[in-house]
Amino acid sequence: MITDKEFTLRLIRQLTQALEKLILDKPEESLMQKELDFDSLMKDIFKIDFVEISSKSKEEIIEIVNERQERDHKDYYEMLGNLFYFTGKQTSNTDFLDKAKTFYEFYLQTSGIFALPIINRINEIKKALE
Repeated sequence: MITDKEFTLRLIRQLTQALEKLILDKPEESLMQKELDFDSLMKDIFKIDFVEISSKSKEEIIEIVNERQERDHKDYYEMLGNLFYFTGKQTSNTDFLDKAKTFYEFYLQTSGIFALPIINRINEIKKALE
């Protein structure tokens, strides 16, 4: 039997993978073609839509993540990094890119994984924010 936490974690991983494919510019694997409703996924995961979560400060979003189980934090941070990175690049929004950098850094810290693509994105964001 799947619990709510397992279901939410599955949604997070699904959204993370879809965003990763969009970031890598593989249009045949886009969110729309996978029939993922972006806003409904955000509501399922966070109980609020993207507009509302993106209006929150980094600290407020981190607090939302901290309310979840600690073992799941890395998944949240990776998903949030991808989410704000993709959206920030699409809209040239430096606030979103700054949030992406923060969440990617938290992902690296909490996961203990050496992820070169994430490190490269952080460096790309730093240059864009200069």
